[in-house]
Amino acid sequence: MPAVSGPGGDLLALAAELVAVPSVSHHEAQLAATVEAAVREAPHLQVERLGDTVVARTAFGRAHRLVLAGHLDTVPAVDAAAPVVDGDQLHGLGAVDMKGGLAVLLDLACTLTDAAVDATYVFYACEEVARRHNSLGQLARHRPDLLAGDAAVLAEPTGAVVEAGCQGTVRAVVSLRGRRAHTARPWMGTNAVHRLGPLLQLLQGYQPRRVVLDGCRYTEQLQAVHVEGGVASNVVPDAASLTVNYRFAPDRDATQAGAELQRLLAPALDAAAGDTLEVQDVAAGAPPSLTAPLLAELAAHSGQPPRAKVGWTDVATFWEAGIPATNFGPGDPRLAHTSDEVVSRQQLQQVHRVLGAVLRGAPLPPERPAGPAPDSGPAAADPARGRAGPAGP
Repeated sequence: MPAVSGPGGDLLALAAELVAVPSVSHHEAQLAATVEAAVREAPHLQVERLGDTVVARTAFGRAHRLVLAGHLDTVPAVDAAAPVVDGDQLHGLGAVDMKGGLAVLLDLACTLTDAAVDATYVFYACEEVARRHNSLGQLARHRPDLLAGDAAVLAEPTGAVVEAGCQGTVRAVVSLRGRRAHTARPWMGTNAVHRLGPLLQLLQGYQPRRVVLDGCRYTEQLQAVHVEGGVASNVVPDAASLTVNYRFAPDRDATQAGAELQRLLAPALDAAAGDTLEVQDVAAGAPPSLTAPLLAELAAHSGQPPRAKVGWTDVATFWEAGIPATNFGPGDPRLAHTSDEVVSRQQLQQVHRVLGAVLRGAPLPPERPAGPAPDSGPAAADPARGRAGPAGP
């Protein structure tokens, strides 16, 4: 497959070319081939392809290395509409999450033929699906040499603002027990569905915990996301279950988060009745890591105070591998996975400029007076009150 025509030219046009290549999760081969063809044209890059993941590395012999990563896949399309460039904006599936970021990384990889920092560019598959399929995690387990670096930047959409670290996530199922009876004689039984009431009230009254790390405020969240129960229209149900999702700040590890979830929900559980709480999936978060020199430079060149990443991202995969990492990319994260993803030329250029400045070792801009980082809570998600917090996976 021929390489895209865009590297070294118009970033918006390059992003449009990438959006035009379908790459729903598990079907990234065509886009991986497109990216591979482009980076193999650059003689300063050492290229490896592993499945549908492409890794391109410089070997300038510099003292430090920055890993820049972006996922190739998108969520399934709502329709088969082609990308549309309207003035300085690109509309289309993946424009925000995250082919705008891929365009920036691909252009830097192909055009930055000398730099003060060595770079590893990772274009990976299957981020939008279950973690067991995630190609970045597979690289971390089986080819950690390809991810080695002093720091990493994940080009997730952040509105061209550094979004530091990420929160962890727990998915758990609360099972409540009852006793069957005929609905004409409900006093003979215990309605397990009715017993969900106090649990739902507890969740409704949950007060989020807020934690400030490296000046970034993380706001924890706890939500009911799925309910099951019922036997038949004439039977008092003897079992009901509620699935909950807990987003926890990165000052907790997975074990601590599970214990905290148990503590929060304990008042609504009756162990003697056989109630249980089962953690089905947990992914630890990652701290901000903004003291890492390359990430501190990134924040300084961005010109805006960093904020917390409220969703889980593969920054946690890098952190687990011992690599400090952060999120920084073009596109409003509120538009990720929506039917109207749109990214602007200005944000593509801004992210390109900032990442290029870090790689080139450009002088840091004059220090600005320190200001509070935007909150990651509900106020930050209101367009009338400031830039949104990120959409979580």
